[in-house]
This record gives sequence, C-alpha cells and structure tokens, in this order.
Amino acid sequence: MRPMSAIGTRAVAALHRAGVDHAVHRYEPTERHGARRSDRPAYGLDAAAALGLSPSVIGKTLVVAADGVLMLAIVPADRSLDLKAFAAAVGAHRATLAESRHAERATGYLTGGISPIGTLRCLRTLLDARAADLATIYVSGGRRGLQVSLRPADLVRLVDGEVIPISSQDL
Repeated sequence: MRPMSAIGTRAVAALHRAGVDHAVHRYEPTERHGARRSDRPAYGLDAAAALGLSPSVIGKTLVVAADGVLMLAIVPADRSLDLKAFAAAVGAHRATLAESRHAERATGYLTGGISPIGTLRCLRTLLDARAADLATIYVSGGRRGLQVSLRPADLVRLVDGEVIPISSQDL
C-alpha cells in the first residue's frame, strides 16, 4: 500500500495518484471563530493574503445543499456563490449552504480546509466559469493552512466537474 503523501491529506495523495502537475503551498492560518455568518472566517481571503496572491486565483470550496442533495461549488475567493444560479444549473428548486457538520461528514475535511479533491463522498462539483479561465487555481489541500495549485482543466478532470457561471460580485 502506498503512503498517503508527505503532506498527509487525501487531496494531495489524490493529486499524486492521478499524476496531476501541482504545487503545495503552506501558510499559517488565521484562527477566528464566529457565531453569526457575518463573523465567520473568510478562509479563502486569508489564504490569498498569507500567500501574497490575488483572491481571484483562490478557489473557495463550498458545500451546497440543492433540494437536500449535497454538492460542491468552487468560486473565486473575492466573489460570492450565487445560490439561485447554482440551483438553476443543477435543476434544483432551492440551494443553500450546507451546515458545517454535514459538509464535514460528506467531505471528510474540516470547515476552512475543505478540498474539492479527495472527498469521502463523490459529490457533484461545479466550478465557476471565472475560475476556469485562470492559468492556475489554488484550492484547499485538505486542511487549513494548506493550498494546492494546479491548472483549472486538471481540477475539472480530476473531480469530474462542470464549468458554469455560479458566482456574483457582491462580496
């Protein structure tokens, strides 16, 4: 049996197994906690600041419940997920952000470190069209303080994703 990876996350191990060209980037995560949604940490923005990158190249992975079915959305960190556009794209009547406990159970990752790669359950994944146009996208490597960079086309192939405009600029 092959070891998971020197980094120790399923996401990085999956990238190695698939032979996808990628780089691993570590940073010191900001620890913040908030009870209200407006107080919650903006993990993608923190990663961008720590790595000296534009937030537009950081893909934040969100777990969405579309008519009760869990799915993933990847949108640039400087944009918001348009839940109506997401619901329409997947043929659902309603889409909401999943509760953290459901997101963590489905992905096997902790909130703030949810990667679209190597999730416990195979979840339908939508990548925002803006992110697909990047030369390189950064997504969580499977824990807070760890990002992986790769070509968006490789990400879409690896997660069997769909490229659809699902973001809005209301951040």
